[in-house]
Amino acid sequence: MEKKRTIASAVCPLDCPDTCGLKVEIEEGKIVSVNGDPNHPVTKGVICHKVRKFPERVNHPDRVLYPLKRVGEKGNFSFRRITWEEAYGEITRRYNDLISRYGPESILPYSFYGNMGLLNSDGMDRRFFHKLGSSHLEQTICNSAASVGFRYTMGRGVGIDPEDTVHSKLILIWGCNVISTNMHQMIYFNEARKRGAKIVVIDVHNNKTAKWGDWFVQLNPGTDTALALGMMHVLINEKLVDEAFVSKYAVGYEELVAHVQEYTPEYVSRITGVSADDIMKLAKMYGEATPSFIRIGNGLQHHENGGMMIRAITCLPALTGQWGVKGGGALKGNSAYAELNYAKLARADLRPSRNPRSVNMNQIGDALLQEELPIRSLFVYNSNPAQVAPDQNKVRKGLMREDLFTVVHDLFLTDTCKYADIVLPATSHFENTDLYKSYWHLYLQLQQPIIEPMGEAKSNFMLFKELAEWMGFTDDAFQVSEQDMINEALDSQNPSLAGITYERLAKEKHIKLNVTEQQMFPEYIPTPSGKIEFYSERMIRDGYHPLPHYEGVKENDHYPLTFVSGPNHQFLNSTMSNIKSLQKLEKEPILSLHPEEAMKRGIQNGNRVRVFNELGEVKLRIFVTEDVLPGVALTQGLWWDDEEGERISVNMLTPQKLADMGGGASFFSAKVECELI
Repeated sequence: MEKKRTIASAVCPLDCPDTCGLKVEIEEGKIVSVNGDPNHPVTKGVICHKVRKFPERVNHPDRVLYPLKRVGEKGNFSFRRITWEEAYGEITRRYNDLISRYGPESILPYSFYGNMGLLNSDGMDRRFFHKLGSSHLEQTICNSAASVGFRYTMGRGVGIDPEDTVHSKLILIWGCNVISTNMHQMIYFNEARKRGAKIVVIDVHNNKTAKWGDWFVQLNPGTDTALALGMMHVLINEKLVDEAFVSKYAVGYEELVAHVQEYTPEYVSRITGVSADDIMKLAKMYGEATPSFIRIGNGLQHHENGGMMIRAITCLPALTGQWGVKGGGALKGNSAYAELNYAKLARADLRPSRNPRSVNMNQIGDALLQEELPIRSLFVYNSNPAQVAPDQNKVRKGLMREDLFTVVHDLFLTDTCKYADIVLPATSHFENTDLYKSYWHLYLQLQQPIIEPMGEAKSNFMLFKELAEWMGFTDDAFQVSEQDMINEALDSQNPSLAGITYERLAKEKHIKLNVTEQQMFPEYIPTPSGKIEFYSERMIRDGYHPLPHYEGVKENDHYPLTFVSGPNHQFLNSTMSNIKSLQKLEKEPILSLHPEEAMKRGIQNGNRVRVFNELGEVKLRIFVTEDVLPGVALTQGLWWDDEEGERISVNMLTPQKLADMGGGASFFSAKVECELI
C-alpha cells in the first residue's frame, strides 16, 4: 500500500537574513524532504544546502526526546531519563531556594536566536524571567555594535528594500560573504549584473563572494573605517559630492570636509594595504555611479572598532545622494521596519525591579567566575554557550562549578549539555506555532505546526508557560495561547504593520510590510537633528569622537597573527554542525595562512598546527593560500568538540573584550600564533 504524502508550508527559523519560505513533504507524520516555496515573493523556491538537510536534523537519532537529569560529574554526558513533573519539580524547588537565600538575580537566562521565531525567542521566556526577577542578559553577541554605529549616522537601523537592488548600477558588498550567508541577495545581484551593474567586493578574505565579484578589494582586518574615510576624502576633493542632497538632508558636512583631509589615499593605503590608486579608483567609481548600493555585512563589526566602521560606511550614500534613488543607498538590516509591540510581547512590566543586574553575554565567562554575588543558576535555550561564547576556557570553568545549577533546553546534547544538571527536550520549529520577520526582506510569515512534537519535546512557549504555573505565577500574561501572543505583538502603532493580523497570516502565509516612502530614508531620518549626521552631538555625550574616526585594532608582539573566525558554508554558527552529511561536505576545520607566514614557521599545506594565545589553544589543519593576507590566520565555522578531545571550539582563542559600541563582541580582533605540532 502506497504511503500517504502531504505537502505543508513552513518558514526557515535559522539566524539568517533570508527567512525563506519552505515546502515540506511529510509521509505518515515524518518529514522526508524540504524544498523552497516557489510562491514566496523573495526566496522564490530557492533554498540553501543546509535547509535541505532539515529532515536529517529533525529526525536525527541523537535528538533529545525526554527530560534528563545528571547522574555523573559535570563535563560528560551522564544522564538518566526523568518525567516532566520531576524536571519542573526540581527546577521549582531549586529556584525557590535560590530566591529565598540569594534573591532572584542569582538566576540568569542565557539565550539568543537559535530559533528566530518571535514567540520562542522573545515571548513567553521573557515574561517568565521578568516575573521571576532574574538578572538580565544583554544579547549583544551578534549585531549590537553595528546597530549603534548605524543609528548614530541614520537614526534607525533600516535600509532599502532588497527587491529594489535589481536597479543598482554599482554594488559594493562590504564585509559580507553573500553566497554563504545571504544567498537570495545574490539572485537580485545577478539580475542587476545582467542589467549592467558592476559588483565590487570589499573583504579581508578572498572568499566565494569575492571570487564571484567583478573586482575584489582586499584590506587588512579592522581597517574598514580608514578605507571609508579615504573614499570620503576622494569624493570631497574630486567634487563628487551631491551638495544639494547634503545641504537638504545632512548636518556636519563642513566639519567632515576638514576632518577627512588627513585621510589621503597614500595615508589610507599604509593602513589598509589597499593601493592608493585602487582607493582613488574605488571612490571615483562609487561617486560617479547611480544608483549605487552598499550591502554591509555582519562580520566586520566583530572587531574592537566595529561600531565606528559601520558608522563611517553609512556616511557614503549620503555624500553621493543615493538615499531615495531606486536601487541606491545601503542595507545592514531591516528589522526596525517590522517593529512589533515588544512591550506587550515581553511584558517587562512584570519585573519587580526596574534596574536588575545586567550581564553582557560576551562576558559570560567572567560573569560565571565572579565571586561577589555569583550567578547560581543558568537557564540556557536557543544557544550553545560552550561553543559560541568567547574565552571558552573561562566559560567552561564557570560551567563546571558544582554550585551552579544549569538547565538546558535543546534538541540535542550540545557541548553546553555536558555541564547541565537538567536537560529538557525542545521541539523543532516544524512542531511550533510562531511568527517570523526577516532582518533583510520586508515580509512577515506565520509558521503553524506541520508535525506533532517528537517524544515529549516542548516549545519554549509551552515550557515557560508551564514552568510559570509551577512557580505559582497567575498573571494573565501566562494564560494566553500562541495566537493570543501573536495578536498582542501585532497590536502596534507601527504603520508598517497596519492591517496585518493572525487571521490574514494564517490564510496568506506571508504578508509584505506596509513600508511607504515617508517611512524610509531620506524622508524619515530619526536622528536628534532629523538629518543624516556626519557630525553627531550625541556621540560627544556618549564619549565618542563626533565624526567618523579611525582607531586601529591594537597590535600584539607576542601574537602577531590576526585571528578571523567567520562562518563557513555548511553550518550556521554551531547549528547544523552535528549533521553528518554537512560535516562530510565541510570535511574538517582548517586554518588558512598566507604562504609567507607558513614559510616563516616551517609549515606546509596540510600540516597540523597548534594555534594559541594567552587565552588557550586549539589544533587545526593548515591550508596555505594567498586568499588571506600576510598577518592573518583565518578559520571558518564552529565544529562541536569531538569525542577524542582533539577538536575544540575556536572560541578558546577569542577575547571577552567588548567592541567600541553597543557592548558588541570583538571575535575578529583576537591575536594568535601558530606552530607545528
